[in-house]
Amino acid sequence: MSRVCELTGKKAMVGNNVSHAMNKTKRKFDINLTKKRFYIPEEDRWITLKISTAALKNINKKGISAVLKEARAKGYYK
Repeated sequence: MSRVCELTGKKAMVGNNVSHAMNKTKRKFDINLTKKRFYIPEEDRWITLKISTAALKNINKKGISAVLKEARAKGYYK
């Protein structure tokens, strides 16, 4: 499975490694993903999501139900 956040849709970015001599080589900036289990009281079930740490901070702030509703509206989570 690809390294994409299931709630925000964040993916890896592409950039350059730049040496002291200003030589540039391509590199990849991966996102910080973690697998986390959440309990959804409305549906009375547990779900496991692969999410970025930024999405985890959003969940702590807004709650899992609100974040899931936003993700469904944007089409990131089914």
